[in-house]
Amino acid sequence: MKKFYQKEKKNRADVYALENIRLILKSIVKNMKLVNITRWNAVLRLSSLSKKGAKTRLVNRCILTSRKGRSTNSYRFSRLVFLRLVRSGNISGLTKSTW
Repeated sequence: MKKFYQKEKKNRADVYALENIRLILKSIVKNMKLVNITRWNAVLRLSSLSKKGAKTRLVNRCILTSRKGRSTNSYRFSRLVFLRLVRSGNISGLTKSTW
């Protein structure tokens, strides 16, 4: 698991490092007022960027179980772990409601 966390941390660092560059290049490509040469150069630079730095490659995972599915953004727990923590009272201010 340690290797997995290191890889995930590196992937997130790559994405955050390239996020601003990718945003700027996309805005240059979409700006029709610029000269075509400038826009073409931006397209070339954008295509040469690493695909590992794409934001869609990131996966939200539970910090306890590393499950991919249905993890909450505010707590970073999966649905199952979150319910277990709420039932046991480890998260203050929340209680499991019954119908």
